[in-house]
Amino acid sequence: MSNFKRYYQDKNIVFITVVTYNRQQILVENIKLLRQSFKNIKYNYKIIAGIVMPDHLHILIQTDKASDYSKIISSLKAGFSRLVPMNINQTQSQLDRREKGIWQRKYYDHIIRDEKDFNKHLDYIHYNSVKHLNISPKDWEFSSFKKFVKQGFYNEDWCNFDDKNNILNMNLE
Repeated sequence: MSNFKRYYQDKNIVFITVVTYNRQQILVENIKLLRQSFKNIKYNYKIIAGIVMPDHLHILIQTDKASDYSKIISSLKAGFSRLVPMNINQTQSQLDRREKGIWQRKYYDHIIRDEKDFNKHLDYIHYNSVKHLNISPKDWEFSSFKKFVKQGFYNEDWCNFDDKNNILNMNLE
């Protein structure tokens, strides 16, 4: 049994990665159900940035109560699991825990420390379509990239060779 503990601090922005069980590529094909699952979350939160990939998602999220982060992710996973139709063989452990075998049990979180850390994680989010699918950020519709282009944070052709070199050493999954 792990003695892993999460560190909570109110009103901070948190980078979160959630991955499907065995990297099943089900999120994009069920994007409407995933969006509905986010809408059904009863906790007060704001997604600042995000990307949905076929088998995982990254978000920068903020809420007033730090203890709500785990509840938000739990609610998202449970809500999506109830909505998405899946026919897979579940392990005994999954059956015992009443899991559908859609999500990895844990998720990755990182409290954003400063503006440089925020920008690094924002870049990582928007670089993900290049990293995993070789698709330019401007061409991947399941991310907040276009929102940040409209705000003047990025230019539309962001992620040139220099941008990639700054991001390649990051592994936040």
